Amino acid sequence: MELHLDGSVLARWGPFHLNSTLLMTWMVMLVLTLLAWAGTRRLSVDSPSRLQGALEALVGVLRQQVREVLACDPDPYLPFLGGLFLFISTSALLTLVPGFHAPTASLSTTGALAVCVLVAVPVYGIARQGLWGYLRGYFRPNPLMFPFHVLGEATRTLSLAVRLFGNMASSAMIVGLLLSLAPLLFPVVMQIFELLLGQVQAYIFAILATVYVASGLRAHEGRPT
Repeated sequence: MELHLDGSVLARWGPFHLNSTLLMTWMVMLVLTLLAWAGTRRLSVDSPSRLQGALEALVGVLRQQVREVLACDPDPYLPFLGGLFLFISTSALLTLVPGFHAPTASLSTTGALAVCVLVAVPVYGIARQGLWGYLRGYFRPNPLMFPFHVLGEATRTLSLAVRLFGNMASSAMIVGLLLSLAPLLFPVVMQIFELLLGQVQAYIFAILATVYVASGLRAHEGRPT
């Protein structure tokens, strides 16, 4: 089993190269794009297709979750936060396809997702409170707290990346080990276990990202989160 997808180089073009992580990421993006296109190309209020109904139900659940955490209109934040969940969730589901490895088992992918969260938090905070209204939260209760606030932002981003990478990579390793020891006994059970764990990790990552966005929207206003 190849656990280090970044080291699996499939093609090179001068200084650029295509590794397994990029290929698997593009496959997830393609699947999500095709599902969105198929579910919305014939929208209907009276007789929606099963795919449209499933997508509407999923969006409804995501909106409710985001609304409960942010305690405000979820629509401005749903594309980003819902996109995080769908990417991680779909990555886990596609492991059912032979030869597919979840890109979230690569630290470069989980790091990129965490950096997106790191950037999104101040962007949403500034959009709501203005530049100074957001930045002055870093100097509360006194200016000496500024480096600690910045350090806190950085460390929680690192924890997001490492948590997702560790859980996804370790689950793949455990499943692979058990399948090699007892290939006739564990395959179905372990595959279901890996799928469930992937969905749990997608939910946890998305919820933590939502909590961090909520902190950027409210904590800097001096109100408790």
